[in-house]
Amino acid sequence: MGGEQFEKQEDTQGSPELLQSLRSKATELLLREEWEESIQLYTKFIDLSRSQIKKLAGSDPDSIPKLKKSLCLALCNRAEARARLHDSSEAMRDCDQALEIEKTHFKTLLCKGKVLLGLSKYSSALECFKTALLDPQASESVTVYMEKCKKLEFQAKTGAFDLSDWILSGFRGKTPELAEFIGSTEIKRSELSGRGLFATKNIVVGSLILVTKAVATERGILGSEVSGEKAQMVMWKNFVEEVTKSVRKCDRTRRLVSSLSTGEEEDSLEIPDISLFRPEEAFETYDDAKQDLDMEKLLSILDVNSLVEDAVSAKVIGKNKEYYGVGLWTLASFMNHSCLPNARRLHVGDYAIVHASRDIKAGEEITSAYYDVLSSPLEKRKEMAESWGFSCKCSRCKFESVLSVTNQEIREFEMGLERGVDAGNAVYMVEEGMKRWKVKGKDKGLLRVSYWGVYEEVYNSERLMRRWGRKVPTMEVVVDSVCEVIGSDERLLKMLVEGLKNKNGGCSNIAEMEKILKLGKGVYGKVVSKKKAMKTLLGLE
Repeated sequence: MGGEQFEKQEDTQGSPELLQSLRSKATELLLREEWEESIQLYTKFIDLSRSQIKKLAGSDPDSIPKLKKSLCLALCNRAEARARLHDSSEAMRDCDQALEIEKTHFKTLLCKGKVLLGLSKYSSALECFKTALLDPQASESVTVYMEKCKKLEFQAKTGAFDLSDWILSGFRGKTPELAEFIGSTEIKRSELSGRGLFATKNIVVGSLILVTKAVATERGILGSEVSGEKAQMVMWKNFVEEVTKSVRKCDRTRRLVSSLSTGEEEDSLEIPDISLFRPEEAFETYDDAKQDLDMEKLLSILDVNSLVEDAVSAKVIGKNKEYYGVGLWTLASFMNHSCLPNARRLHVGDYAIVHASRDIKAGEEITSAYYDVLSSPLEKRKEMAESWGFSCKCSRCKFESVLSVTNQEIREFEMGLERGVDAGNAVYMVEEGMKRWKVKGKDKGLLRVSYWGVYEEVYNSERLMRRWGRKVPTMEVVVDSVCEVIGSDERLLKMLVEGLKNKNGGCSNIAEMEKILKLGKGVYGKVVSKKKAMKTLLGLE
């Protein structure tokens, strides 16, 4: 299969019979969805057609228009095959060359519009579909594409996303189509590590920060520990291959991935402008001599920047919830770790939705937790940071380091925890100790979050609450102070929901419900705008 049977026909190259034969065979392969093979034959047809046009320029100019028309269609069909193989750069080049021949060619406009839509260039895609709609061949499908472009362009400009109806349907049907969106953010040097993502305006809890589509993802079901490890190795291999293909086939993807850190010489890395990550502002280049991929660099980039979907600071909703997933989301990768995180991710299909898990001030770095920062004292967090290959420099770690060095009681208290001291007594010791150590205001939340495990044990035990309930703060007070420093956390939310269900048969006043819904916005974001949908996610419906 392919063009091999035509290689020996050197003496008839450019003849109408050969061109017709090539075009027919290429079209047949295209209809059979044999993309690579059809590309090979269309390429041969295109090269021969161009040579023939040059030859006929002086001898038979009247036959050139017909040949150009065939060339235009061949370029369009090759673009379609390349688009199916996700080779967007080459597909765009073919479309542009076809439109140079016939600027209103319907099939090419349709193909180019679809490619641009896949690249999240909504307004550019809309222009293609608008022009295509003027053609007599245009069907209702063109109008459908136009409406889709308008919807996604509106989302990209406003951040007006709402997953409520999909949630209320029980996640039935297709995963919602989302636009890529970048809110009030910029990339700057970070005091935590290398470069980071920063807020340029105040962002309230639950507000959308960005929506970004994965360069590539890989998902699977993990079995036992041994088989799970093998499955993860296979998934990682497949993931690397998918990223490599994407980088090779799209110039913009190559630039985005190349901008990420390899984990070395962080302070000397260039600060990319945020516009690089806005699809409409990005540009495509057609480079015949594409750069060779440095696989060693790419592997380092993936090792440092790839994200697991169901992580401590992330939530997966929809059909992918049952799978273990790993992916690369370029802009989200600029978020550094902090033990005082202020952002979380929600994964929907191949998109990562990043929102504020607590209020963020203009100029503040946007961070997430790479590992569990709830119920994790300083030494435990140091060990986890070391396993990730960095040393955390956040204000919480600095605060606890100073307190631990200057206070023998803290060290004795942690030794008591290791020996299994009564949880109620442990909470009482922390609360009384904070009075002696002159820990006040927001700083109380820093210690409460580190020793959250014993607080949780007390609040979940009727026996311990009967004994210690009057000597320790209420669950609501402690949860509020913990959320103030580390933002919303699913476990804190679950505790409040369970407390609500157990309280007066599940009855609640408006203030209690509003508090839970606000915490829910910190976990799921304002993309769940309807209260009924949020209550469904929280198990309150």
